[in-house]
Amino acid sequence: MMQNVHLAPETDEDDLYSGYNDYNPTYDTEELENDTGFQQAVRTSHGRRPPSKTSLTSSVGRPMTGAIQDGVSRPMTAVRAAGFTKAALKGSAFDPLGQSRGPAPPLEAKNEDSPEEKIRQLEKKVNELVEESCIANSCGDLKLALEKAKEAGRKERVLVRQREQVTTPENINLDLTYSVLFNLASQYSANEMYAEALNTYQVIVKNKMFSNAGILKVNMGNIYLKQRNYPKAIKFYRMALDQIPSVHKEMRIKIMQNIGITFIKTGQYSDAINSFEHIMSMAPNLKAGFNLILCYFAVGDREKMKKAFQKLIAVPLEIDEDDKYIAPNDDPHTNLVIEAIKNDHLRQMERERCVEVVKASQYVELANDLEINKAITYLRQKDFNQAVDTLKMFEKKDSRVKSAAATNLSFLYYLENEFAQASSYADLAVNSDRYNPSALTNKGNTIFANGDYEKAAEFYKEALRNDSSCTEALYNIGLAYKKLNRLDDALDCFLKLHAILRNSAQVLYQIANVYELMDDPNQAIEWLMQLISVVPTDSKVLSKLGELYDSEGDKSQAFQYYYESYRYFPSNIEVIEWLGAYYIDTQFCEKAIQYFERASLIQPTQVKWQLMIASCFRRSGNYQRALDTYKDIHRKFPENVECLRFLVRLCTDIGLKEVQEYATKLKRLEKMKEIREQRIKSGRDGSGGSRGKREGSAGCDSGQNSSASSKGERLNAKLRALPGTNEPYETSSNKEIDASYVDPLGPQIERPKTAAKKRTDEDDFADEELGDDLLPE
Repeated sequence: MMQNVHLAPETDEDDLYSGYNDYNPTYDTEELENDTGFQQAVRTSHGRRPPSKTSLTSSVGRPMTGAIQDGVSRPMTAVRAAGFTKAALKGSAFDPLGQSRGPAPPLEAKNEDSPEEKIRQLEKKVNELVEESCIANSCGDLKLALEKAKEAGRKERVLVRQREQVTTPENINLDLTYSVLFNLASQYSANEMYAEALNTYQVIVKNKMFSNAGILKVNMGNIYLKQRNYPKAIKFYRMALDQIPSVHKEMRIKIMQNIGITFIKTGQYSDAINSFEHIMSMAPNLKAGFNLILCYFAVGDREKMKKAFQKLIAVPLEIDEDDKYIAPNDDPHTNLVIEAIKNDHLRQMERERCVEVVKASQYVELANDLEINKAITYLRQKDFNQAVDTLKMFEKKDSRVKSAAATNLSFLYYLENEFAQASSYADLAVNSDRYNPSALTNKGNTIFANGDYEKAAEFYKEALRNDSSCTEALYNIGLAYKKLNRLDDALDCFLKLHAILRNSAQVLYQIANVYELMDDPNQAIEWLMQLISVVPTDSKVLSKLGELYDSEGDKSQAFQYYYESYRYFPSNIEVIEWLGAYYIDTQFCEKAIQYFERASLIQPTQVKWQLMIASCFRRSGNYQRALDTYKDIHRKFPENVECLRFLVRLCTDIGLKEVQEYATKLKRLEKMKEIREQRIKSGRDGSGGSRGKREGSAGCDSGQNSSASSKGERLNAKLRALPGTNEPYETSSNKEIDASYVDPLGPQIERPKTAAKKRTDEDDFADEELGDDLLPE
């Protein structure tokens, strides 16, 4: 019996993956190089020749695909995937993508008469009506919102009937039905149609197919509350509270608050107290705490009122530190209410009575803090006198409170530039609390204002030793070092401060300014670029960047930043002056006119801007406008010598008869100037000293009639000072009129020279006539 039983060898039990490496030698690609048939097929071009119908071999003996030659079969190749089919052998075109079959047939059109399509369109219309109803309600058109809601309800009922006829009842869209009914009930309630709203809510609540519909009993309770049906309101609130899970704490708290308010309206204060106490124990808020105090007041329980008040003041306000009595908006009603309660009896009790009561209690330190906060509130209301009076009451308090009050007083007097008072209160603050960094900083500020920078730096250092995070002291140390010309120390302070305050515009500017003082414009530009990313519209920073690029010789970048500065602040005279000079330098005098016109509007008493305008007109070839401008300048400034010189020159060039009139006026002004200079000269002692002083006096006198004044205003290199502003005119009555002038914009650009060399006085060909053959054609 065991003859036909063969046991498997033991090695096979361990070799679970045997047989996976066995493969057909036909697929051995490593031996293809030694395969003579394959190599011959690769080298020949048999695949590109038309096939032969009579023989399996080609003219050169290459076997066909799958043919057998000399006992060796050639491997089959997958030619169909590349588009080679039998159809190609019959002369058809190569079309692997099947483009010859033409475009795909058009999609079948929707059958709008089908029941499914009608249901889909009707459902879309219902959704649109619900949205229109909600939008009309938000816009205040309650009547239109109700009409849309009713129409949506009618169409939804038609939709339900059609869907029941086509599909099973389980496929009805319950969410759409719920939204339509809920919107209809909300619109009824908004239009004060409470009976209809309650009926609609009842339809939703009684339908067991709507999940979580019990929460709508809160809305029903609100309607009963509006109808003053308080027992039913409480009933529905409690029913809703029972159906809301405990995880929704915030919603349960709101419903409990509604229950408490309803109990207050019914006069059941004890039940209301239970509701509000539960709220204050779970999630205290201001409304619940205030209502709880009112309930205790109604029942006359003073002790519990005090405890409720303590719970109330422990609730965070969750508002900004801005003054709550400053009008938050432009609502006139709100402003009237705020103005009415600003100084009423309750407000006075808040300021005085509450603080006095706290002072008499065990929370004395809290009373002091309230007084400090009251002073700060006065500061926010810009009532500085009341703030000062409140802070002065702390002069006889303990050291900590006295130091805080004196620090604030010192800062107030410092802002008002009363440095003596600021220094005295700073000393009081420091003596009361030597470890108060704010007091030490204020003391350093008062010393800094008096110019003693070394001593001020010592106070700032002491403030930093007491509180290393006092950024004000660190910033002020940098300023003190900069005043002392200790630029490396100042830079070190500002870099440390930058590590703390990464985006502080003041710190970034100070670092750039220190680098500029250290003659490192590249670093200054780099830090100013960082500053621009923080305050991109600061015109001062933009003009400073333009100034640095101008000093580096990069006119294009300088123009870009100067123009941006002008765009944000078009009243900076230095920027306007630079832009005008830039356009003159680039030979665009017409564009420079608008900047000089703006400068003349900003400084209408400065004649130099109007002279620049006239000179730009003359430079651009508009001589008539230039003449009219000079006449207007002469009418406004009749004693301006430069204007008369230009008028004489222009009238002479154009050939006007007015030249004699202007020449006479110019001669008279020069004579008056000479007499004035002689009087000044006779009153001076010493030739050298009198000469220098005479020049200064004449310069001041001529500053009334010329473009530059004695105030030290400088013009750009291209806007040179007008002649006659710093030198006296030494003319006599017998001297001929000097009608020459110097262009305030500088000499015009000469025509470019040709390649010819400049002739010298010893030119051998100076007296020879050139032949026609040497003249240019």
